[in-house]
Amino acid sequence: MSEIPLGVLDLVPIASGATAADALRNSIDLAQRAESFGYARYWFAEHHLNPGVAGTSPAVVLALTAAATSTIRLGSGAVQLGHRTALSTVEEFGLVDALHPGRLDLGLGRSGGRPPGATATAAPPTATPVVDGRAPNGLRIPPRFSFEHLLGSPRIALQRRLLLLPGAQSQDYAEQIDDILALLAGTYRSPEGEEAHVVPGEGADVELWILGSSGGESAETAGARGLRFAANYHVSPATVLEAVDGYRAFFQPSEFLDKPHVSVSADVVVAEDDDTARELATGYGPWVRSIRTAEGAIEFPTPDEARAHVWNEQDRALVQDRLDTQFVGSPARVADRLEQLQEATQADELLITTITHGHAARVRSYELLAEEWRRRGHSARSG
Repeated sequence: MSEIPLGVLDLVPIASGATAADALRNSIDLAQRAESFGYARYWFAEHHLNPGVAGTSPAVVLALTAAATSTIRLGSGAVQLGHRTALSTVEEFGLVDALHPGRLDLGLGRSGGRPPGATATAAPPTATPVVDGRAPNGLRIPPRFSFEHLLGSPRIALQRRLLLLPGAQSQDYAEQIDDILALLAGTYRSPEGEEAHVVPGEGADVELWILGSSGGESAETAGARGLRFAANYHVSPATVLEAVDGYRAFFQPSEFLDKPHVSVSADVVVAEDDDTARELATGYGPWVRSIRTAEGAIEFPTPDEARAHVWNEQDRALVQDRLDTQFVGSPARVADRLEQLQEATQADELLITTITHGHAARVRSYELLAEEWRRRGHSARSG
């Protein structure tokens, strides 16, 4: 196996009994530690109206973290373009790049922002066969989870109403990506021929990524423009192979890449032994349930708080695919699973998401994994 860099995807989780300020301080500290451990990238997710998540603005958190670190690449995983404009996105990242040039990854996502009447892109057939819920190398590929019930959620409707200006409609996603590329390159022209030059922003030395969970619109947008693509095994494990296969099928060489480049995410908890890791991961089930019931991510519970949750069949059905595909255990056990994920997806990089109630345990999880990854001959740094 070639050397596969590891990165971090941070939701800025708020632990039960803690505050958003605690979560932000912990994330900045973890970024500093991840830099010393040798991780290649540190990305922040974007979530809204979630009581247990403080990562509402990747650009703001990136600016704070850039000032506290020096070498690790920092990025968004992902900016939700469904309620933003191309201009605001380029301006925000241009501001950070002005003081921290050459370190930013601009990860872009749709966030369900397809305009009314638009149709989804059909994904090409998945090239990787799945038999009895397993990829050819044994990686677990669970049944597809339906997110349709979330679309009618009053909380989701409220979130959209608060994020969008009255009467506003989201721009076509592919057109929005093209506008971002043009604004960064300084080649933007309106239909009337007017130029737009973003200062700071134009010429910013940022690395563009498209994030996606399927082989449809996001995969096509990334592939057709020759951009990097990040697939979400930790969000939608059932469709990760479809996503990476679709991206590669759509890929066209560009000024950015001459061949496809893929990162794949995974939920991970590592401790010195399997039993300790499983104890640290106890809160994951109730936390995922809170997201998938559309109530919003709860504050991450302690193991005792998590054990107090009374499960029913509906609850278990909501979270089973995520529990089955979380990598939990000793450094060797988790590294084995990550190598299996990389082999099945042929990922060029892996992105690690770890949430535990205690900050020290979370830091230690990343440290143990980095040590084991290096022991196996992988270089943490990319390129």
